[in-house]
Amino acid sequence: MSTQDPSGPQPEGGGQPSFDKQPPPPGGGTPEGEQPRPTPPEGPGAYQGTYGGAPGAGPAHGQNPYGQQPYDQPPPGGYDGGPSMYGTPGAGPAPGMPPIGTWPRRIVARLIDYVLMQIVGVVIVGPFTDLSTRNGSTEAFWLGCAIYLVYEALMLSRDGQTLGKKAMKIRVAMLVDGSKPTQSAAWTRAAVFILPAVVCCAALWWLVDGLFGVFDKPYRQCIHDKAAKTVVVTTEV
Repeated sequence: MSTQDPSGPQPEGGGQPSFDKQPPPPGGGTPEGEQPRPTPPEGPGAYQGTYGGAPGAGPAHGQNPYGQQPYDQPPPGGYDGGPSMYGTPGAGPAPGMPPIGTWPRRIVARLIDYVLMQIVGVVIVGPFTDLSTRNGSTEAFWLGCAIYLVYEALMLSRDGQTLGKKAMKIRVAMLVDGSKPTQSAAWTRAAVFILPAVVCCAALWWLVDGLFGVFDKPYRQCIHDKAAKTVVVTTEV
């Protein structure tokens, strides 16, 4: 049993450790035995604690912290009408894309292509039927639609234009970047326009398809454009 008096003096170098810190030397220097702490970097590349705002200020509600347009808001001027991030009023969806094609041009271009393909169908079927009594007119229509499907898909995948669209100075472009339609987009667009008309009620289907584009905002896409992710633009600057 130890007889040492706890209230007595502690032996040198032993006993309870001291938790007292040494006071800093006069003048704000570093205490003896400690390494100086590195100072924050300065200059143009130094991190300032924010992404472009005032020091210590965070991004506002709904704002991208990198200083761009808020995620939930359209670009300045909106997507249709008025100056916007895409340039002039009515410009296409991608930067530098021409304006959206007008309805008169699109309708006339469709009529030109349709009449041309029906003429081809009649020429092929004519020698084997009597069209004066409308005998074989259904077969001529189906053949014309089949030719139209192949004709439009091949022409659009080549440069985005059929003969009718060339005459009316419009073309089909991919919605995402304004490039010519891909093979899959061209065939999808042609098929969605033609096949429902062949199956049932051609006039009704084309009316519904066209009216859909009239009321579509902002790029006036018909149902076949929506399916193929395409848009009709002008070829004039």
